Parts: sequence; C-alpha cells; structure tokens
Amino acid sequence: MMQVSNFDFTQIARLGWDFLKGLFDFDEVQTTWYSWRKCPFDTCTGACLSLSRRTYPDLPICRFADLRFPFTRHAACYDYYTWLFTSMVPHVKTLCHFSPLCQTIGTFVPHVTKLYGAGPFVNISAIFFRCIQNDAVILQYLKKLIIDFEMLEHPPSGQMIAQDVLRSDAVIIVKIVYLYLPISVKMVGVRLLKGLDISGSSDKAIIIELMVKILGRESQHSVTSKLFDVIPFEDFKLDVRAWTTILHAYSRCGKYEKAIALFGFMKVRGVCPTLVTYNVVLDAYGKKGRSWSKILDLLEEMKSVGLEFDEFTCSTVISACGREGLLEEAKSFFDGLKLNGYVPGTVTYNSLLQVYGKAGIYNEASSVLKEMEEKNCPPDSVTYNELVAAYVRAGFHEEGASLIDTMTCKGVMPNAVTYTTLIDAYGKAAKEDKALSLFRKMKESGCVPNVCTYNSILGMLGKKSRIDEMMEILSDMKSNGCTPNRVTWNTMLAMCGNRGMHKYVNRVFHEMKNCGFEPDRDTFNTLISAYGRCGSEIDAGKMYNEMIKAGFSPCITTYNALLNALARRGDWRAAESVILDMRNKGFKPNETTYSLMLHSHSKGGNVRGIERIAKEIYDGNIYPSWMLLRTLVIANFKCRSLTGMERAFQEFMKHGYKPDLVLFNSMLSIFARNRMYERAHEMLHLIRDNGLQPDLVTYNSLMDMYARAGECWKAQEVLNGLLEGGGRPDLVSYNTVIKGFCRQGLMQEAMRTFTEMTNRGIRPCIVTYNTFIAGFSARGFFQEVSEVISYMIQHNCRPNELTYNTIVDGYCKAKKYKDAMDFVSRIGEKDALYNEESLQRLVTRVRENMES
Repeated sequence: MMQVSNFDFTQIARLGWDFLKGLFDFDEVQTTWYSWRKCPFDTCTGACLSLSRRTYPDLPICRFADLRFPFTRHAACYDYYTWLFTSMVPHVKTLCHFSPLCQTIGTFVPHVTKLYGAGPFVNISAIFFRCIQNDAVILQYLKKLIIDFEMLEHPPSGQMIAQDVLRSDAVIIVKIVYLYLPISVKMVGVRLLKGLDISGSSDKAIIIELMVKILGRESQHSVTSKLFDVIPFEDFKLDVRAWTTILHAYSRCGKYEKAIALFGFMKVRGVCPTLVTYNVVLDAYGKKGRSWSKILDLLEEMKSVGLEFDEFTCSTVISACGREGLLEEAKSFFDGLKLNGYVPGTVTYNSLLQVYGKAGIYNEASSVLKEMEEKNCPPDSVTYNELVAAYVRAGFHEEGASLIDTMTCKGVMPNAVTYTTLIDAYGKAAKEDKALSLFRKMKESGCVPNVCTYNSILGMLGKKSRIDEMMEILSDMKSNGCTPNRVTWNTMLAMCGNRGMHKYVNRVFHEMKNCGFEPDRDTFNTLISAYGRCGSEIDAGKMYNEMIKAGFSPCITTYNALLNALARRGDWRAAESVILDMRNKGFKPNETTYSLMLHSHSKGGNVRGIERIAKEIYDGNIYPSWMLLRTLVIANFKCRSLTGMERAFQEFMKHGYKPDLVLFNSMLSIFARNRMYERAHEMLHLIRDNGLQPDLVTYNSLMDMYARAGECWKAQEVLNGLLEGGGRPDLVSYNTVIKGFCRQGLMQEAMRTFTEMTNRGIRPCIVTYNTFIAGFSARGFFQEVSEVISYMIQHNCRPNELTYNTIVDGYCKAKKYKDAMDFVSRIGEKDALYNEESLQRLVTRVRENMES
C-alpha cells in the first residue's frame, strides 16, 4: 500500500459515504464512520478492499462508479484502482452499466497515468477490450455509437454504412480507443491496434477510414503519421477524404516527401484529388522548399481539371514564395490572380504582406494595406502584424511601435504576436530596456504574453548576460501558467553559446532530454550554432553528423548555423565550400547566408570576397535587404575598405532604409581614421537628425579623430562633454585623450588625465603605459621612462616587446647608442622574466640602428 501522510481521515470517510450506504444500514454507517476516523489511511483502504472482495462480489456497477470518487480524487492507491477497475468489468451486463464504466475509465485513467505513466494501463485496457468484444449487448450499443458518429460527420449519409461491416471487433476497439480514452494514453491504443488481426478483407478499409477520421477530427497528426508508417494502407481502397487527412498529417509532421509520394500514389490508384487535397500538397511543397517549379506544375494541373483557386490556394502559394525569398514571383502570381478576375480576401493580402515583411520592404507593405482599404477589404490583426514586421525589418522600430495606436484607433486590438514582433526587434537592435518597457505595457493592456514572447525576452537578456532579469522572466512565465516549449529550451541552449561555455551547452541539452523533449531539427541547428559561438567547431561538426543520423535532413538554417561557426574564425574557404554544397543540393542562399559569408570574409581579411558579393548585390542578382546592406557596410569597415564602405552606405540610403547607431558609428570611425573630418561631422549630425543619441562608441571615435589630428584639447572637450552628459568614459576614452596629449608633448596634461582615470576606478593597461613611454622617449625623458617601467612592474603590468622596442628606438633616435646598450643590459634587474632570446633581439635592433 502507498503511505499517505498529513491526510484528513474524516474527509475520506465522508467521501466514502455513498459506498458505505450500499454496504450497511444507517446505524452501521454511523459506527463505521466513527471508527474509521481513527484509522490510518492504509487500514481504511484495506478494510474497504477486503470487505468488498469477500462479502460483495456481485456489487452493482453503480456502486463501483460511486466508489471511484473518494480515491481517484486523492490518487492514493494503485492497487485499489486496479482492483476496482477489474472488478467492474464482469458486471457490465446491460447498457445502463456501460455508461458508468466509461465514466469510471475517464476518471481512473488520468490519475493512473499521472502517477505511473501509460505503461500499467496496457494490461487494464486489454481486460476492458476483451470484455466488450465478448458481450453482444455492448457491441450492439457501440455499433449505434459508430452510426451516430458517422451521422455527425456526414448527416444524413452516415445511415448508408452497412451493418455487417460494423460487426468487426477491430472497428469497435478503434472507436473505444479514440472516443473514450484521454489523449495522454492514445499511443497505448496505437500499440494495441498494431497487435489486432485486421486481415479480414471486408473490414480493412472501414477500419482505416474510421481511424483516419477520428484522428483527423482530434488533430492527432503525430499519432496518425506514426500509425500509418506501420499499417500498410497502400493495399486499402480509401476515400479521398481519408487520403487527404493522411496527407495533411504527414505534412504537419514535416514528412513532406512521404506526403508528396502518397499524393502520387493516390492518383495512380484513380482517386480524384479535391481542392482541399491540392491545397494540402501545395502547402507541403511550400514548406519543403526548393519546389517553385513543382508548385507551378500543380497549379496548372488544378486548372486543367477545372478546379478554381480559393483563398487557401492563393495564400499558400504566396507564402511559399515568402519562405524562399521569391519576391518577384509572389508579386507576379498576385497580379496574375487579379487579372483573371480573382478578388483577393484578407488572408491572401496578409500572405503578400508577409512576403514583404520578411524582406523588410515596408513601402510595398504599406501600399498593400492602402489597396486593401481602397477595395473595402477589412484589415485584421494579422494584417497589422505583418506591417509591423516590415517596418522593424527595415530598421523603423518606432514607426512599427506606433502602429499599435493605429490598430487600436481602428478597432483592431494588438495581440501577443504584435507585441512579440516589436519586443524581438528591440532586442535584436540592443534596445533591451525599450523591449522590457513594451513588455510591461503589453501586460498592462491586458494582452497575455505567450511562450514566444517569453522566449524572445529570454534570448534578448541571455545575449547581454542579464541573468537576474532572466530569472524574473522565468518566474513570471511560471506564475502565468506558460509552459516552456521546445523553443524555450533551444533559446536556453543558444544563450550558452559563448566562448568557454560549451560545458553548459551539454548540461542544458541533457536536462532538455530528461524533461522529455527529444531534439528536433531546430534543436540540432541551435546546437550547431551554439557550439560554433563557443569556439568548438569540432562539436558543431559532430552535431551536424548526429542530426543526419537522427534522420533529419539539413535545411537552410542548418547550413547557416555551420556558416556561423566558420565565420567566427574567418575560415572563408571552408564557408565557400558549404555554399557550394548548398547549391548542389538545391538550396538557395538567403540574406542570412550572404551576411554570414560577408562576416567570414571580413574576419579572414579577404576584401576580394566581400567585393564579389557586393557586385552580385549591385548587379541585382542578390536582393539588397536591410540586413545584407548593413552587413556589407560593417564588413568593409572591419577590412578598412573606405571605398567599399562608402558605396555600401550609399546603396543602403538609396533604398530608403533607416541606419542604426552601429552603422553611423562605423562610418564616423572610418572617416576619423582617414582624417575626413567633414564627413565625420556629417555622420554626427545624421545621428541626431535620425533621432538617435551618440553613445560611448561615438564619443570615442570623435576623441580618436581629434587626437590623430593633433587637436588634443578638442579631444579633451569631447571627454568633458561625455562626463557632463552623465556618460561613463571607459579605458579607451582615457587612453585616446592621453595619446593626444603625449603626441603633442603635453606630458603633464597626460599625467593629469591618467590621475583622473585612476581616481574613477579605471585601471590602466599596457596600451596606457606604452603611450606614456612613447611620449617620454620621443622627448628624451629617459629618467621618466625608467620610472614608468618600475611603476608598471609594481602594479602587475609587465612590459611587452613593444615597450622595450619603443625605449630602444628612443635612445637610438637621440643617437645614444651606448645608453641603449646599457639599458638593455639592465633589463634583467627590473624584469627577471624577460628571456635571453628577446634581449638578443633588442641588441640586434640597437646595432642595426647604429649601422643605418
């Protein structure tokens, strides 16, 4: 018996009142109730079991039904449940007994499965099935249920089902499994069905069709696809509706090849596909990808058999274009529909909006909304959500956010998708505080966040390592009853994708599997990307191989995850091999693919590779999206290609895209490095004109520009302005100003800045000290140089080779070669760790200067 602590024994006795009334008279009940109040729970239950088994073997079924309540409510004893259930089955003598039996099953099964899983239920189920198969009364009752079910599906044609077909015991079991058992144990039913004898030729088709219809009605796509992977349904003659349901199940489970193969088999068998069938296959092709020509062939086939496109047909085809980035094809198809007299509805317009939204073409998206209003086609929340997506993809975050007010004014309430799109966009633009503010506004407006909302926020905070806030969001997610899904786990895996964290990736992955989430293709893609970001390309490659072994075929996201790993180390040659493999397998690179290639080339310093992709973009072979042109600007910046960067920025602005602060800072920095001061100031004005505020990177670039130009006091003014505005200068800020003063020989001002820096708690680095050494050496202040060396070593900052080279060059520039040799010979006195080989290189350096 299972022990139960802290249990209210009075309550259990009260809950057993109905049962006791069937066993004793009133006085006995009073006495028994009183005595059971003092008994431990296992004694109480044991007495119940013993008394019932010995004294009342023929207890009416209604009493068993009553008895279920006190015990199932507390889920106390599995032994009791088993006895109760098996005791009930032999008493099913009449139809009035069958209903209580089914009710008891409905109450009994969830508790057993919750406590013990679905496994123990198999044996109990078998008892039940054997009972109903051998009882003619119950079989007749179930046949009536089947007819009623068919009439619900096809009134009144269900009456035409032949009674002799319904005699199949297998049909009855199918009905019981899928009409009366909870979804949590449906797979138990599947296992039972596999063991049944369904070899009778007269019953095969009806069994399969019943199974399909019931599963389809309950949207059990996964169960359907698994079941029909086992059952050889190709031998059966099914109706078109059954075939279509199986097709739909395969498509929903990502088994696109099977769905397409089954469609071909249907036609070979002479089954005429309906419009719904064609729509399902179109959807399968669209989700499979790389199938535009097949989709066009299917559309022609539909026309040839006289089928007219409906809204689902049109929206499915346009959505397929969106997945592949086929903008021109989508627009051409849409225009062709209108020329042929088709009047698009909201769903069709929304699918076109989605295409433009994914590409960030906000002006085209806006024109679609305008056309809808002109045609009196009412926009819905999906319409505005796609428009929001278009704006944020083009960098217009505030414009996208303003659509929330527009929606509300027009009576369309923003939903979780609206807010999540904006929150995700703010997160990607490093505007975490705005995203969190919008999240609070979302909840205040009464819009309930969904799991996607939480996943976006968790991913955003994870990238910034804002762990405490992440924990708050996870707590909020739990308190709102929002259950983490596979994407949540994938997000957690992605968050671990930082250098040195690959052990955490392993731990999260194992925990995910322990919680019952088996990795899918998205999980493998996330793992490949996470390991790549951790710097573990070997593990990324292993995950790719594991994915193939698990039966998942790579998709565009998989290849992009591999490219991401290669881009981080600048291995552009390997990245180009991945691109070649993609093309050979029929995949079309998307904007993310090309962006990652640009990152690979920039990290590897391959300017020619960047130029090749840029030419493809400018020639119109690659669509110039916001993301791609932005990446092109940054890639040229990293390679210090001024010409390439200016051209890319010009293209970006020409397409009407809105630059972000990162882009402006990159432009300002490269102009500053090339002493193009007017252009740098132009960028500064553009930052403010676009409603952006200069950040620390902006100020540091300005300081660097002035320091390089010899205008050290202007660099100091920028630093002062940063402080006055409440900004927090970093080590780079102070090093830049110190460099400006040292280059002008203003060593006292440099020392003052150094003191200010240390007073603010910023610790100097090797660059700081080397800047001072260069300043003192250039002016022959070698005593001060020696003091700087001593100070460095005392403060745990060892001089490097550049430090000593700078000092030696200073002596040689002053023609003090002997002093240079003396300095080299004394290095060991202050820096015991400096090796002999390095000392010899310094001696050689002095001699070369003497001879030159």
